[in-house]
Amino acid sequence: MRDRSGPRGFARGAALAFLLGALAGCGTLPQPFLGNPGRVGRELGRPPAPRLAIPPPRAALLPAAGGARLAADLAHQLRARTVPAFALRPAATDWRLRVTAGAANGTVTPRFTLLTPAGRPSGSIEGAPVPAAAWTGGDPALLDAAATAAAPRLARLLARVEVGILRANPHSLLNRPARVRVAPVVGAPGNGDRVLAAAMRHALAGLHEDVLGPAGKADFLVRGAVRITALPGGRQMVQLRWIVTNAAGREGGRVFQLNRITAGALDHDWRQVAPEIARQGAGGIAEVIRRQSRRDPNAPG
Repeated sequence: MRDRSGPRGFARGAALAFLLGALAGCGTLPQPFLGNPGRVGRELGRPPAPRLAIPPPRAALLPAAGGARLAADLAHQLRARTVPAFALRPAATDWRLRVTAGAANGTVTPRFTLLTPAGRPSGSIEGAPVPAAAWTGGDPALLDAAATAAAPRLARLLARVEVGILRANPHSLLNRPARVRVAPVVGAPGNGDRVLAAAMRHALAGLHEDVLGPAGKADFLVRGAVRITALPGGRQMVQLRWIVTNAAGREGGRVFQLNRITAGALDHDWRQVAPEIARQGAGGIAEVIRRQSRRDPNAPG
């Protein structure tokens, strides 16, 4: 049987690619503000940094202490879902959450409304009816439970608002290819650093992303690293790691590839295996970019 552990074995074998890390900002505050917001984005407001302000409610049938507690509980629960939410009076550039409530038949039903920085409603949800006496008395356990129940639905509402803004913006990543730069690969022996980087640029271009040269502003940077370690029996483990970061330098995901080869098989020339390595890795990288660009309608919010 032919030995498949050399360069051809790496190219044709089933190298493993694992997608890790924080894939796309699920449940985050709308972020069209990070690039050209387009006409709709400008209309909705453009703060220097996305933030959701939750002031103590004034029309929620709560005492002052209860309103402050509910605002703090909501902010805490939303931050746990990666939404930058804070219990404070809104600044002019903040998105904000307005809490109101209505009473009927001995119960109170809270309502949570998302407002743009200009104060225009952008969506709302209703909480479950709760006992009026406990609500109007500011019962801490009840308020904690109401915030916990509302937070995941509010995070999904924010995600839907974000996608709607991006779809309306012709310059958003929902409506154009991502601009991607592949940095020089590090750690490979022989010509591996140069050949792997070139192969990855070619593979990503084949997946319809806009692969940039040294100049131009990129939406995403892909950095590759190679590590080769010795194994028993004259073998080596080749580990490739690709890290995807966005324009702000925040990591969006990682792709790992592993394979065993005959020791020394890749000490000099990677040209035979680099295209297949890049093809396998590019699929995982494209998935990170797709999720970070909010192109996946089935991604959890």
